Amino acid sequence: MSTLNSAPPRVPDAPEEASATTPAGGKANARGRFGAKFTPYSLLVPSIVVLGVVIGWPLINLIIMSFQKFGRAQVFGAPPEWIGFGNYAKVLSDPTFWEVLGRSLLFCLVCVVITMVLGTLIAMMMTRLTKFFRLLLSVGLLLAWAMPALTATIVWGWIFDTDYGVINNVLVNVFGLDFHQHSWLIDPVSFFFVAAIIVIWGAVPFVTFTVYAGLSQVPDEVLEAASLDGAGYLARFRLIVFPYLKSIFVVVTILQIIWDLRVFTQIYALQGIGGIKEQTSTLGVYIYQTSLGSGEYGIGGAIAVITVIILMAISLYYVRQSIKEEEL
Repeated sequence: MSTLNSAPPRVPDAPEEASATTPAGGKANARGRFGAKFTPYSLLVPSIVVLGVVIGWPLINLIIMSFQKFGRAQVFGAPPEWIGFGNYAKVLSDPTFWEVLGRSLLFCLVCVVITMVLGTLIAMMMTRLTKFFRLLLSVGLLLAWAMPALTATIVWGWIFDTDYGVINNVLVNVFGLDFHQHSWLIDPVSFFFVAAIIVIWGAVPFVTFTVYAGLSQVPDEVLEAASLDGAGYLARFRLIVFPYLKSIFVVVTILQIIWDLRVFTQIYALQGIGGIKEQTSTLGVYIYQTSLGSGEYGIGGAIAVITVIILMAISLYYVRQSIKEEEL
């Protein structure tokens, strides 16, 4: 009787319930949760491997070389000599390095500020243009952005040419100034003026397109409400647009600092056209001259590592300041 009256064992209604009531199901759920958490990191593995091979391994070799006496003899098989921080001490005690560093930082500051201002102004202008003129301006910016740096430098070198340059011709014949056969590249100040034009001309399109993409995300109703409250264009940009795009400005500024501080092609090509190397070298050119020009690869590696440290310090400072302000 007790057997007949006892209720039959309950069958789970769904696979989920069965898995929850059995040890095997519990293990399967645990494995599923672990897999779900691990999947995003596993997707990053291929890119991390590529970055490690392309960037990480050369960087490690560069750091190792910076602690060695590595010259032309070592290139042809002679064993390098470990000298510790000897290369760094030699670089940091060299007045030429500090002159080049100061010159590079000043040039970078000027280029970054002008590039960010011009790029932002052009992006804001694009929001007010008609579709046809916005497309026309975009095509022009893309052509400037797509032109190789060496080609752009050669073209600008022709424009500022001493004998047949367009700039000298216009200044003499149109404005009546005494610029007949004026050499723009002999004087370091005018040399960097020309170099800054080339660098800024090639960098403005990136800033313009990036900021313009961000401007399209600013709510129109917020801008209209501020305009109805009497806020001018500058006030709307400072109080509304800039806070919305602050993260974009931080990233773009960091990228511009990195690119402009290690600029090489424009400076090296202009020096070949007519500049004085001793008075116009920046960090990128100075590393090249020290390593390949003089055969001091260990010293060149030390300068490169110092440059990387400076760039990382600047980038971390900007990122940290941005995170602090977001937390507030």
